[in-house]
Amino acid sequence: QVQLVESGGGLVQAGGSLRLSCAASGRTLSRYDMAWFRQTPGKEREFVATIRWNGALAYANSVKGRFTISRDDTKNSLHLQMNSLKPEDTAVYYCAATMSQGIRTTTQAFDYWGQGTQVTVSS
Repeated sequence: QVQLVESGGGLVQAGGSLRLSCAASGRTLSRYDMAWFRQTPGKEREFVATIRWNGALAYANSVKGRFTISRDDTKNSLHLQMNSLKPEDTAVYYCAATMSQGIRTTTQAFDYWGQGTQVTVSS
């Protein structure tokens, strides 16, 4: 089992930055693919970014060029640097992990989830 705990959310003005972190326990993450998803009330959880165990990356078009996903396997952690934030980035952000192979961008592909951290961007 993998336990994931997100942190770093908060309230920020449009144009500002936040850095989300995800701390993992229970297993070493070095062989897991990791991702960030987000969800707003009444909408499905949507893909934000993923980083595979080998460093391969993928981003949603809506965040490309503004967000950067990274991982530190020595600290069993995942990060999301969010710059140039927009009000439409407001959501609960979730960290996810899977042992599946290949770039995955759907919720069904990920086996482990954190509880989420709220990000609110004011206009």
